[in-house]
Amino acid sequence: MMHKTVVRPARRQGVAAVVFVLLLAMFGAGCSSQSGSVYSTSQARVVHRVEYGTVTAVRQVQIQGEQSGLGVLGGAVVGGVLGSTMGASTGRTLAILGGSLAGAAAGAAGEQALKDKNGLELTVKMEDGSTVSIVQEADEYFAAGDRVRVLTAGDGSARVRH
Repeated sequence: MMHKTVVRPARRQGVAAVVFVLLLAMFGAGCSSQSGSVYSTSQARVVHRVEYGTVTAVRQVQIQGEQSGLGVLGGAVVGGVLGSTMGASTGRTLAILGGSLAGAAAGAAGEQALKDKNGLELTVKMEDGSTVSIVQEADEYFAAGDRVRVLTAGDGSARVRH
């Protein structure tokens, strides 16, 4: 008599690991910047109106990233694959469903954590007497009384620079 030995759980775990690494790479690639120092391709070689002013207030804020749905989808897939390695028959089905639900929740939370950024709300008194408020990533230090440049693009986006 011949006995066959099948080693599938290790393969499934390998597939789950590959899927997880690919999802992390996609999350990283999807992150966009709202930094005062980072320009997108569409913002390069574009005229920005430059005005001068003085910072009157600085407030720390949280810039919330937009969910793409990849975290939920990827987490559900990975959770389902991991759940399929457990139990048999009805137990396996429940493990797949439970793994998918838990993975979807973890994936959504992970994506949100990757996309949220610390930001600053800068209130600037312009030389013409007007006051503007601009929110950008907290990648540069600003304090009340700082003399700054406000760069405004044609699309209305603006950034504050020293």
